[in-house]
Amino acid sequence: MDEWEELRSAVSNCTKCRLHEGRRHAVLGEGPLNAELMLIGEAPGAQEDMTGRPFVGAAGKLLNDMLGEAGLSRDRIYITNIVKCRPPNNREPLPDEEEACLPYLIRQIVLIRPRLAITMGKHSSAALLSMAGVRINGISEVRGRLRSIKVGDVELTVLPTYHPAAAIYNPRLRAAIVGDLRIAASFMSRRRSSILDFIEDEEHRSGH
Repeated sequence: MDEWEELRSAVSNCTKCRLHEGRRHAVLGEGPLNAELMLIGEAPGAQEDMTGRPFVGAAGKLLNDMLGEAGLSRDRIYITNIVKCRPPNNREPLPDEEEACLPYLIRQIVLIRPRLAITMGKHSSAALLSMAGVRINGISEVRGRLRSIKVGDVELTVLPTYHPAAAIYNPRLRAAIVGDLRIAASFMSRRRSSILDFIEDEEHRSGH
């Protein structure tokens, strides 16, 4: 059994937190296993729990539209969530649930070795930024800002943004998410050697 199959089996059979009690399917993720861009949401919803695939409900459809507007192709992105099982009634993940699942996400990052991770929502953004010693109170204070972190032996750039579900309830956020996705598209078009300069340029542009 290869490393991905071992990980898939571990997630499918996981009982480390209460969420396994009500799941239909654990949702590991989908996309190319050599993707240079990774998208990390928060947790599966009803459609994701039913199908075993990430971002296939209403938020997923909106995400597909926004990716297209930004010039990004979903089929070139590996998409996952910090929590792999659906919380009851789509509530937010609890800290112990995130803690139980975080090693799976770390393993995914180490195996895929992406250049950039777009974290969608407070929970996934806080989890990855904490690896660089950054604590956040809300997504708005960090969204749209690139930051370099290290996950295992992987040098990773993180770009936090709002979760697509937030734009369903507050359509004004759509433009902000698309703008952040365009930053990601521009980043991905750069050569690896120019990435640090790109991050510095973006920080200067945003006034941070």
